[in-house]
Amino acid sequence: MRAFFSLISIAYIAAIFLWADSPMVSDLASFNPYSLLHILLYGILTFLINLSFTPFKLKSNNANNAENPKNSINSINPLNLRFLISGIIALTVAIADEIYQSFIPSRDSSIIDVFLDLIGITFVLFLFHQLYKGKKARISIQANE
Repeated sequence: MRAFFSLISIAYIAAIFLWADSPMVSDLASFNPYSLLHILLYGILTFLINLSFTPFKLKSNNANNAENPKNSINSINPLNLRFLISGIIALTVAIADEIYQSFIPSRDSSIIDVFLDLIGITFVLFLFHQLYKGKKARISIQANE
């Protein structure tokens, strides 16, 4: 785990909860009529959490992991597991934030906001998956040359 990005992720989560009752959020609501900023907010959170769990470099001995016949169907790619964990953490924060907002008099909670959060989470996880898939392909090509 990368401690720097973990601390930034924790600070970002704390800011989400601390600013939930802020007058700034009420001011932002006029620029955010359909709550679309939830996509960006939780996309950034997922990005930070992914940087906490995911290594920047792929080792070349793991490049052909998917093509290795020793792998069984039941084995889970550690990188995909990291993506799954970071997505679950971000979604848990999104649900907890909506529950928390239901107790704030000036705010309301909405399942639609959770779905918008999920769109941001899914989009970032998809981008990370594509990034590492492309990186694995480049490492595999270089190893075969």
